[in-house]
Amino acid sequence: MGMSDLIAGFIGGLLSESDGSAEIQRAELAGRFNCVPSQINYVISTRFSPERGYIVESRRGGNGYIRITRVTPDPERLAMHTVNAVGDTLDLRTASALVSNLAHSGVISDGVARVMLSALSETALRSAPRELRGGLRAGILKQMLVTTVRD
Repeated sequence: MGMSDLIAGFIGGLLSESDGSAEIQRAELAGRFNCVPSQINYVISTRFSPERGYIVESRRGGNGYIRITRVTPDPERLAMHTVNAVGDTLDLRTASALVSNLAHSGVISDGVARVMLSALSETALRSAPRELRGGLRAGILKQMLVTTVRD
């Protein structure tokens, strides 16, 4: 298990113990894991992003902290928020994170998530020119979500 996984697991544990919200001090956490503070930033930005269902607030300075809150809105609101957040283009990595968050939040089933990821994959879009795939992926995900929410 890598250092990032250990840090993410520790933060996830804090969130579970505190009903979804935790305050940490970057320097203190870096000291605990014997790493540089920028590694803490990396873990937070990649594992605890809004696309994954978290709100991150930060205050720098001597008594600075990072507050991470797990967001659990109602399923329809989360799905529509995701539709609005997608934009005009979407890379596969971001699409995977969005779909994973929706499945983890119970908005869609694991089976629906697998179907969505299959439809958004590079393999499914291979007949389209590479420069158009991001736009196609965004449109496909939005349409699947709107249809799923209506049912």
